[in-house]
Amino acid sequence: MKLALPLLLASVAFAADVLQDVEYARPEGVPLKMDVSIPDGKGPFPTVILVHGGGWHGGNKQMYITPLFPLLTGAHFAWFSIDYRLAPQYHFPAAMDDVVSAVRFVEAHAKEYKVDPRRIALVGESAGGHLVALVGARYGKQLHLKAVVPFYPVTNMAERFPDDTAIKDFLGDPTPALLKEASPVTYVAKGLPPFLFIHGTKDQLVPFQQSVEMCGRLKQSKVSCELFPVEGAPHGVGPWEGHPEWQAYKQKFISFLNQKLK
Repeated sequence: MKLALPLLLASVAFAADVLQDVEYARPEGVPLKMDVSIPDGKGPFPTVILVHGGGWHGGNKQMYITPLFPLLTGAHFAWFSIDYRLAPQYHFPAAMDDVVSAVRFVEAHAKEYKVDPRRIALVGESAGGHLVALVGARYGKQLHLKAVVPFYPVTNMAERFPDDTAIKDFLGDPTPALLKEASPVTYVAKGLPPFLFIHGTKDQLVPFQQSVEMCGRLKQSKVSCELFPVEGAPHGVGPWEGHPEWQAYKQKFISFLNQKLK
């Protein structure tokens, strides 16, 4: 708990303006919204775009990923928590495209929200972790992302998850080609932004090895990658709350962002 205390105190020290339900895109007439937190002060501020989990078919911008909100506010980051189109009504690549649209919206409105467009990171957990890893690997260079932090993401659908019901709903028709196309590991190449994977070693939904594999591939391609294991932890930052032995990730998370977005 000692590691998290400075972050807790910082969240008290800094105030922020919070805007809810800002529309950032309307694909096929579907309004997509985000919640925005902008620190007090002139800016421009380093910025994090947050993508929630929920198995690609559930959750929203105020679910699952919420333990990260006070950490980012306390560290004086601007942050944007987004909704995206969900399965099974919308299949891949809809959710991926929505994350890309969110990044472009934040860049286009950087001045309005006191954002530094040269210092933007993508952060997601579970299904959101998969989406940020996918966008970071596939589009990280052209979006000029400075960092990507996936929490316990699926990184290789083809290898371990071809029969998973949630993935079938997400993809629609999970052919081998589509499983490969939707796998972040497919797009590993030189020149990608730095990655930090945070993953519980006792994750019951997404094997820890998924993060090990992709981080190893990134390093082979000379991309900066770190893997922070949360020893003994299950799936989800929510269940990690209240367990002092699982809180060290908070300091690592903020220190990584501070380093990469400085």
